[in-house]
Amino acid sequence: MSAESTPGPGIPGESGISTPRHRAKGRRRKPRGGHRKGLMVMAWTAAGIVVLGGTGAGYLYFKLNGNIKSVDIDQALGTDRPEKVDNGSENILVLGSDTRSGSNKKLGGGTDDGSARSDTAMIVHVYEGHKKASVVSIPRDTIIDRPECVDTQGDDHPAANGVMFNSAYSTGGAACAVKTVESMTGVRMDHYLEVDFSGFQKLIDELGGVEVTTTKNIDDPDSHLELQAGTHRLDGEQALGLVRTRHGVGDGSDLGRIQLQQAFIKALVNQVKEVGIFTSPKKLYDLADTATRTVTTDSDLGSVNALMSFANGLKGITPKNMHMVTMPVQYDPADPNRVIVQKAKAQLVWDALKNDRPIPKAATEGTATGEAKGVVTSQ
Repeated sequence: MSAESTPGPGIPGESGISTPRHRAKGRRRKPRGGHRKGLMVMAWTAAGIVVLGGTGAGYLYFKLNGNIKSVDIDQALGTDRPEKVDNGSENILVLGSDTRSGSNKKLGGGTDDGSARSDTAMIVHVYEGHKKASVVSIPRDTIIDRPECVDTQGDDHPAANGVMFNSAYSTGGAACAVKTVESMTGVRMDHYLEVDFSGFQKLIDELGGVEVTTTKNIDDPDSHLELQAGTHRLDGEQALGLVRTRHGVGDGSDLGRIQLQQAFIKALVNQVKEVGIFTSPKKLYDLADTATRTVTTDSDLGSVNALMSFANGLKGITPKNMHMVTMPVQYDPADPNRVIVQKAKAQLVWDALKNDRPIPKAATEGTATGEAKGVVTSQ
């Protein structure tokens, strides 16, 4: 499957994989330090919340409303931001995070220092009419110049040159991540969504696992996953291992991992429909409870009502009309473990988003890919 797989944040109208299902037979290894984190997906947020307001369960509704964490991005960033484009489109920065505390400590294998880290970032551009979208993944290992920023606690963080992209989040949290993305792209982020990967694992388990087909063996000690080529129904821990896998596929770069993540998102979106969550009130509530406990949003989305309205606006977007790419980059000549932005090609992407137009093919031709195309597939 290519890096241009086409998942969508709503409930898709496509069926899941029709091959026989079985549990993955891969071995689990004892966790070690220095692991990769999970991915951020919007599909389950819509699935768990979109019909909740009509259930009549007032107590449960308010309980879920109290689960949601939000941050006031607008106040932290002030007015020094790209101009908001009034053309009916929306841009959402979606991050996956790891706080290295509590259950995340166990999953990540790190110290319980309470620090926040993120290495999965996607810009979701919803086009006018909300019938199609583009998703641009930003590699965590991209070398950038990070702008000065103020976090949501009001603390100042100085600018830094030649640092990795994911340092923005670890330095100043959500506000600095948004500031950095806006500085890189010149595109204003209208919303912010974040999830930690312990919640990601639980959500996959509550969905009953996700079915994928691996076209090659995957053996990655760092992500604790070993899978033989074939069709597998991955549980939450195995799914987390897959989206964190880096050294077991392709050229071992973060770009290959992004290709796996994009392929997995398509499989996940297909799985949401297969589960039939709208026919089971308990399943709907359990999924919504986990989703709202896991998600952090900007203050404009910080309630069940706001998330319901937002998710309803995305229901028309299906996998067939969603385009996924990776920000145009090349390997850093000074360090093959890092990448640098191909500025001319990246500008084609940012101009397309600003003008609410499709991302041109020329933007991603001849860019670094990670060489993991087709390793994981779904229907």
